Amino acid sequence: MGEKKVYSVAIDGPAGAGKSTLAKQVAQNLGFVYVDTGAIYRAVGYHMDLMGIGPKDKDGIERLLDDVNLKLTYDAGGLQHVILNGMDVTGEIRTPEMSRMASLISAYPAVRDFLLDLQRDMARQYSVVMDGRDIGTAVLPNAPLKVYLTASAHVRALRRWKELTEKGQTADLAKIEEDINERDYQDMHREHSPLVQAEDAVLVDSSEMTIDEVVEKILSLARERM
Repeated sequence: MGEKKVYSVAIDGPAGAGKSTLAKQVAQNLGFVYVDTGAIYRAVGYHMDLMGIGPKDKDGIERLLDDVNLKLTYDAGGLQHVILNGMDVTGEIRTPEMSRMASLISAYPAVRDFLLDLQRDMARQYSVVMDGRDIGTAVLPNAPLKVYLTASAHVRALRRWKELTEKGQTADLAKIEEDINERDYQDMHREHSPLVQAEDAVLVDSSEMTIDEVVEKILSLARERM
């Protein structure tokens, strides 16, 4: 029996570029599994938070990594659920606090190594669309299609602000933009696996594009390479 052919699309880029929204739609269109790697880092951060370990406590984090049992499951609609030690934490990890926690703990090599196997394992089993900060450079360096998705910090902040206000939450646009710039700096200047555009990645700047236009662009790139 021949090995089943799997195909990977790696989408990297800064916080708030819309990677997960786009990756989900691209995966759906191609019939691939969508892997939200940010959610895995958030789940590790959530576990540390539950255990009273702060993001700066490198030793504590490394000590508790072995207690983290993570699984990704998918419901009938193809939505990813993150199961942490038997508990579905998909909703709990979507907070600004967990986003900051994920950014800080993802700088530790022990955390990245711990999660690397899980991510690569998914790409060995399924055709995937995976988004994150270092998918094309570190996690799936041999992915046939790598996309570096970006947009100006102001556009990204505006999108986030709209998203929050539409949910009826109060949001400060200037503060959101400040957070995005801070997160970009953290992600681009960390020592291990910093956010950079892979040499063979296609740059897509979505500042002036609609979601549908970006999805179509990525789909046509994927079809060319498949």
